[in-house]
Amino acid sequence: MDSFRIDEIARRLFESVPPALRTVQKDLESNFRAVLREGLSRLDLVNRDEFDAQTKVLERTRSRLEALEARLAALEGSPTPGSASTPSSGAG
Repeated sequence: MDSFRIDEIARRLFESVPPALRTVQKDLESNFRAVLREGLSRLDLVNRDEFDAQTKVLERTRSRLEALEARLAALEGSPTPGSASTPSSGAG
């Protein structure tokens, strides 16, 4: 998770603290950030850019797979995947 979002969450937590405790602002902010970073680092998360990049890779891979399946079906003279009939093995 990026530093800006952690700082934003820490700021919101700090704002919920009663005014009398705000005198220890620096300590609270540091502690909030440390606790948030530690907790979030334990999670198996990816950032949005990495997620979007992997989504694009998956879309390209699916597209190529569909094209290859169609090409193979055309070469074999069989129906494309997802059609009602499937070839039998002929073993008996």
